[in-house]
Amino acid sequence: MNRLAEEKSAYLKHAANQKIDWYPWSQTAFDKARHGDRPVFLSSGAVWCHWCHVMAQECFFDDEIAEILNNHFVSIKLDRDERPDIDRRYQMAVAAMGQSGGWPLTMFLTPDKVPFFGGTYFPPEDRHGRPGFKKVLKAVIELYKSKKDAIAEYTGKLMDALKVSPDSAGEISKTNLHEAVINILSNFDPQNGGFGAAPKFPMSGAMEFLINRYYFTGDESTGHAVRKTLEAMARGGLYDQVGGGFHRYSTDEAWLVPHFEKMADDNAWLLRNYLSAYSVFGDEYYREIATGIIKFLRDVLSDPEGGFYTSQDADVTPDDEGGYFTWTDEELRSVLTEEEHAVISLHLMHEAGAMHHDKSKRALFQAMSMTAIAERTGRPASEVMDIINRGKGKLLLSRNSREAPFIDRTFYSSINGMLISVFLHGFRILHDTELKDFAIKSLGRTLEMRLINKELYHTENVRALLDDYAYLTDALLAAYEVTGNAAYLSQAEELMKTCLDKLWDRDKGGFFDTDDHLLGIHIKGVEDMPHPSANSVCIRLLLKLFSATGNNVYHQHAEKALRYFSVKAGEIGIHAGHYFSALDAYYHNLKLTLHAGPGSVLSGTAVSLPVPYFDIIYGQDKGYVVPCIGEVCYNPIENPEAPKDFTDERRHAGNGIHE
Repeated sequence: MNRLAEEKSAYLKHAANQKIDWYPWSQTAFDKARHGDRPVFLSSGAVWCHWCHVMAQECFFDDEIAEILNNHFVSIKLDRDERPDIDRRYQMAVAAMGQSGGWPLTMFLTPDKVPFFGGTYFPPEDRHGRPGFKKVLKAVIELYKSKKDAIAEYTGKLMDALKVSPDSAGEISKTNLHEAVINILSNFDPQNGGFGAAPKFPMSGAMEFLINRYYFTGDESTGHAVRKTLEAMARGGLYDQVGGGFHRYSTDEAWLVPHFEKMADDNAWLLRNYLSAYSVFGDEYYREIATGIIKFLRDVLSDPEGGFYTSQDADVTPDDEGGYFTWTDEELRSVLTEEEHAVISLHLMHEAGAMHHDKSKRALFQAMSMTAIAERTGRPASEVMDIINRGKGKLLLSRNSREAPFIDRTFYSSINGMLISVFLHGFRILHDTELKDFAIKSLGRTLEMRLINKELYHTENVRALLDDYAYLTDALLAAYEVTGNAAYLSQAEELMKTCLDKLWDRDKGGFFDTDDHLLGIHIKGVEDMPHPSANSVCIRLLLKLFSATGNNVYHQHAEKALRYFSVKAGEIGIHAGHYFSALDAYYHNLKLTLHAGPGSVLSGTAVSLPVPYFDIIYGQDKGYVVPCIGEVCYNPIENPEAPKDFTDERRHAGNGIHE
């Protein structure tokens, strides 16, 4: 048992029985390295990470590796979910070394925390073109002993390279939106949906932007890319066809075989995508997928007392990748009737889903549609649907009896803010009061646990990062809009004020990710990695607070951030999808001032409008709603049906809420 047994992080606790004399990230560890003149071995990963578990099993229980590390290094284990700010800076370092990043991140540091060598996964011995970890450790020991001057020279150059050069601000215009759509669509995969090649990620920020652009423009090329992608992801193995919810990413271009971990942040934003698509396209299939995500989140990643967990691991054991989620034909036959097996096999089992380590195990995806099965078997489509639903229910019941992958029950402010916001968004679109009630309960619990003496925390004993301020403020504003409770608006203002005080760059604009700039590296990111960037979220929040309060300082900050990030966003295109949503909102936002009670039919209709960007402000209850677009306000609306008529008339009317 090492020092990690007393840590709060589930990932660190998982390493407590390893043979390595691990330290958590602490000054104590670096002081020991300095006093003993030893290099520091930093291993950063997460409890959901498949290859982290593989390297741990292969290397960190190995007697020879443990002896080398314990005798020649000071070893630090880092949870990248708990300290994403630290991990992010060393990911930048490994990229500057010409290596690909990811997890596990394997870094070697001087006692001053400066990196001088790194990589990701290393097997214990040379394998598949990767050097063995034992060989790497011995080389690092020799390098550190004999070439300190060379290390000092190299790290000096490396740190100079890592000092992020300031981005130059640019201009903003509606043209930027049009150019962004063209840029994103240039990456579209017309055959499989999605963007780019394998490994393939959902790109939720870009998807949300495209959905919203389609609402405003009706451009069919945009609409086609959205529909093709959403349907391909939902029919593929990326979506859990049995239990709902999405895995992290696809290992192939066609969304068939995923990496099986299920992340709360991924599912939060994919839920938003499918909800938004349902509200814009009206396709019931998107509603079905959204409710499947919600069911997964409620059944697996939420606490009955309120609040959301972080992730579900990919595996039960590292040597059986995705074993909990995959099926053999024999397993199907043991659960299903012959009739059900015949239909489910056609629907979900295909050789393209075979796992690389065991070809008999398949990732399930929709290989044949219900319509095609009906044609092949001569059954009515409704009967096929009933058989599929019945069979999937049996599969889920059977799967629930298996040993399940580990669930990280850590409460992070950022993740809870994301999910609270999207549950409230779901309430507005699906009219499901259970979503609202659970979101409000979760918000109360998150504030109670993580906002202590007006100091916000990321998790226990870790001070808040930009993501925490951004997403929890978003949750508070979402709660205000659906309840009319001004206390939520007041708390949102307080959090944003603290965020501006701590993290706003007063010289150039934009928010730093943290006020603790390790290695002197200041990061103001606009990339969606993979969930939408906190800077982009903050721009939208500043615009909302301006709408709610009339305080022009918020608007000025939003404009300054939009200009600061405009050049960078234009360069990275699809990876800044949510920035373009914020810019879209800047030009095309609808503001509704509700002079109607929060529980009234009129306010209920207004809150549920299927409009991409709009703000709800509550005034005195006089029985009407005042819509404003930009600086133009329109006649008060009293008829509960009229708010939707108002937006429908202007959706393609060319007068302010679209291009």
